[in-house]
Amino acid sequence: MRLLQCDNGKFSLTKDLNRDIPKYAILSHTWGPDEEEVTYRDIVDGTGVGNVGYEKLRFCAKQSARDGLRYFWIDTCCIDKSNNTELQEAINSMFRWYQNAARCYVYLTDATAAATSRRIEVADPIWESEFRNSRWFTRGWTLQELLAPASVEFFTRDGLWLGDKRSLNQQIHEITGIAVPALRGAALSEFDDEERFRWAEGRQTTREEDGVYCLLGIFGVHMSLIYGEQRPNALRRLKEAIEK
Repeated sequence: MRLLQCDNGKFSLTKDLNRDIPKYAILSHTWGPDEEEVTYRDIVDGTGVGNVGYEKLRFCAKQSARDGLRYFWIDTCCIDKSNNTELQEAINSMFRWYQNAARCYVYLTDATAAATSRRIEVADPIWESEFRNSRWFTRGWTLQELLAPASVEFFTRDGLWLGDKRSLNQQIHEITGIAVPALRGAALSEFDDEERFRWAEGRQTTREEDGVYCLLGIFGVHMSLIYGEQRPNALRRLKEAIEK
């Protein structure tokens, strides 16, 4: 696991940390077009500063500093996706990384209604509509990013705080169908397999196999990733792993 840090506006990565991992914040977001996101190579080479995705890094650096955290993790640039071994390990570790984070920041790129407000009222119908219709709630990978961390906070793309998983649990339950106890931190093993699979229904991933791989942590299993095997085969292997 590598972590990001920001010194005097310059981003850099730590070495690969296996032990003695410091407290860190972690970002949950939806990806834009690949050319807009900041990659591992961009950080190493100091490129891509003009990419739209750099706003996510700046937000995360600013918010983590406010929370007294020096380090933070973002999937777009903390994983060297050109290294298949590293990618396999990262996906199988992802749930744990989110679970161990001191704070998880959900960055809603499509929530901007209150950009000029200093305070958001939950009863505001504009805020409510944007929150409920956010693309973030439709993606496969964000399911574990919602459930794994103890602290999950929601922000507009302008960096305005909307609330956290606990204060918004009723809205999140209505949007996702996820049981409120699960949102409040109950062990996922308390919910049967059928219910956990139901939480993922309708969620989308760019690669069809990721619709299955994104559930590994939800079921507490590990398995190899075989892109190209197609979803039915990946799902069969997941169910076999669950039954072991």
